Amino acid sequence: MSAQSGLGKLDVGVLNAEQRETLRQFKIQTRIDNEKYLMAHPEVEVMVEDFLRDLLLKRPTHIRAFAADHFTNPDLHIIINAKMATINMDA
Repeated sequence: MSAQSGLGKLDVGVLNAEQRETLRQFKIQTRIDNEKYLMAHPEVEVMVEDFLRDLLLKRPTHIRAFAADHFTNPDLHIIINAKMATINMDA
């Protein structure tokens, strides 16, 4: 699997202590930034849930084509807005 994905075992010995700390701080800041973004854009979660639900219900053979069709649907914003409105009503 790692050969196919391009990921191998991490060799932390390559980095010195300062570089490891810089990397650790970068990872922490990236997580914080990602969380802030997702909190500011709850529609992302709705879009991902909608896609996964549709994917698992339909179980297409060609997942990439299915995903491309799903996310390029010209009515996607209408669907997501309707689901967002439903969530807001429940809250």
